[in-house]
Parts: sequence; structure tokens; C-alpha cells
Amino acid sequence: MDLGEEVNSMALTFPERERFNLSSQMLRAVDSVALNISEGSIGQSNPEFRKFIGYSIRSLAEVITCLYKARRRDYIKQEQFDAVYDASFNLMNMMAAFKNSI
Repeated sequence: MDLGEEVNSMALTFPERERFNLSSQMLRAVDSVALNISEGSIGQSNPEFRKFIGYSIRSLAEVITCLYKARRRDYIKQEQFDAVYDASFNLMNMMAAFKNSI
């Protein structure tokens, strides 16, 4: 949830021409991380929950790719990229470990 809010704030600073492109894609992907965890956690079997955690991990990978694109296009500074990338990388590792424990 925290990463989603951080990415949301960041995407709002992208150029207007990206409103329906990169920023929109990034926002949908970052929201999908939390939403898939939530959806999979309610009344699902362990294999089904693992599937939803997998969707969530893939959405996070998409966020990271959008982050790289934003940096390459100079929409964000290197320090901001590093902070969000590190948070994303740590979250992905935690999610993968959690998925393996289910």
C-alpha cells in the first residue's frame, strides 16, 4: 500500500502527454499489486492464493519496468528512481518468499 502511494505521487509529476500512457500504466500496475493480494486472500485455497500472489509479483515487475522507462525519459531523478526501485525490489523478495511459504 505504501509503495502504491509513493508511485502515485511520483506519476502525478510526469508530463501531461504521459497521462494516458506511462503514468496510467504504472498506476494500474501498482494498484494491482495490493488488489491481487487482497482478492487472493479471501476464502481461497492455498494454490489459488499462490496464483494471486504470482499475479501481484508480475504487476510489481511491470511497475519496475515503468520505473526504468520514467528514468530513461528523465521524468524522475536518479535518487527517486533508486528509492522506489529499492522499495520495489525488497517488496518483490518478500512477496516471493511469502508465496513459497504458502
